[in-house]
Amino acid sequence: MRYQTVIGLEVHLQLKTKTKAFCGCAIDFGKTPNSGVCPVCLGFPGTLPVYNKEALNSAIKVALAFSCQIQEHTKFDRKNYFYPDLPKNYQISQFDLPLSRHGYLDIFSDNKTKRIGITRVHLEEDAGKLIHESNASMVDFNRAGVPLLEIVSEPDLNSPQEAFDYLTSLKNIIEYLDVSDCDMEKGSLRCDANISLRPEGSKELGVKAELKNMNSFKGVKDALVFEVDRQAALLEAGQAMVQETRLWDAENGETVSMRNKEGAKDYRYFPDPDLTVFIIEQTMVSRIKSQLPELPHDKMRRFMRDYGLSEYDAKILVSSKKNAQFAEECIRKYPGKDKKNMANWLIGPMLSEANSRKVELHELNVNMEDLISLIGFVENQSISHLSAKLVLTQMIDSQKPAELIIRENNMLQISDTAELEQVISGVIRENEKSVTSFRAGKTNALMFLVGQVMKKSAGKANPKIVGELIKRRLTDA
Repeated sequence: MRYQTVIGLEVHLQLKTKTKAFCGCAIDFGKTPNSGVCPVCLGFPGTLPVYNKEALNSAIKVALAFSCQIQEHTKFDRKNYFYPDLPKNYQISQFDLPLSRHGYLDIFSDNKTKRIGITRVHLEEDAGKLIHESNASMVDFNRAGVPLLEIVSEPDLNSPQEAFDYLTSLKNIIEYLDVSDCDMEKGSLRCDANISLRPEGSKELGVKAELKNMNSFKGVKDALVFEVDRQAALLEAGQAMVQETRLWDAENGETVSMRNKEGAKDYRYFPDPDLTVFIIEQTMVSRIKSQLPELPHDKMRRFMRDYGLSEYDAKILVSSKKNAQFAEECIRKYPGKDKKNMANWLIGPMLSEANSRKVELHELNVNMEDLISLIGFVENQSISHLSAKLVLTQMIDSQKPAELIIRENNMLQISDTAELEQVISGVIRENEKSVTSFRAGKTNALMFLVGQVMKKSAGKANPKIVGELIKRRLTDA
């Protein structure tokens, strides 16, 4: 039987605020364990939470970026569960009146655009962190109370690759908004995945498993690939699926059962009595909306319109906010009429250098003026494109300007026709067979002759001029 994969993702995003969600404790990753806490975030009796306004503004930004409907009335609820890293034995979250609902995110996957629904974006606080050692488990409450957003997708994703593309696009938008550092290693961005299989053509959802403990987008994809195979094998064998939470074991490349999956009733949600229902005024929403930055999709369309770039080129350049800023500055200041020439260098040699060094485009520390100068040497045929790529590598390694590297290495092309004619004459005398082949109409013979001239000139001859001179010599003769 053929099955359709159904995936929904829950992304937890730590907001980049100075203080925690409900108290004045400063947020500082890497602090001494349990040094960034107070009676409020530890849940001491008699303490009262006060919500962080900056966190609310950031949350509305995110919701608007995903075209969500901001709720006029919203409230906080207590989500009750007992775990060592939860000092209050409940988490302040949102249940039936979340901040926002009914948004979407368009992704480009498998060469087509697909709209993924977003059920809700809601506010909550983070839990602490357990640290496991060989003979003990310890708890650090510094993270408890950090403002957190939960972004819940509809079950609209139908493959592990679509899930990967969704997460990549979501992270890109969050980076543009500058509301979180999105660092998965620090736990600033975490993802849980719900996955089930159902027979092709069926509308009823299958029994789902929730996957946790995935610390990279690749980890999410790998866990989902494993789970598709596991669930399909169980269904083919006629075994009943169990709704459960499973952990991803990256070392062994498999998911393992952790516990039965809880439902909403297990958390015994009720309105937090210390936090009243509050109203989000439309004027506030309109003000925040007017302050939203240009988002990746809009920037991509503008790059296509203003600079004549293809969708493919523009998409690569806007894939990171800092990369897009660097690229646009280079394109704007590039003196040539064809801005695509600069774009080709950015997504070609520059991106190749960045990938080989495992850094972002803007992290190559290439001076924009030097890059423009290097491209100019290629355009006026002073050096070949191949030589220019070698110069670029040296520019990055040495931080020297392009012109100095070219002069020091004597890399300028020979374009003087008189000098080239002497080399060409020798090549023609030494390769009579290729000359005869060219005159017989075999164009490959011309490329061979040009190659011989390049060889004799130690690669310094201008190949375009050489080709024209050889053709003229052999045709006129």
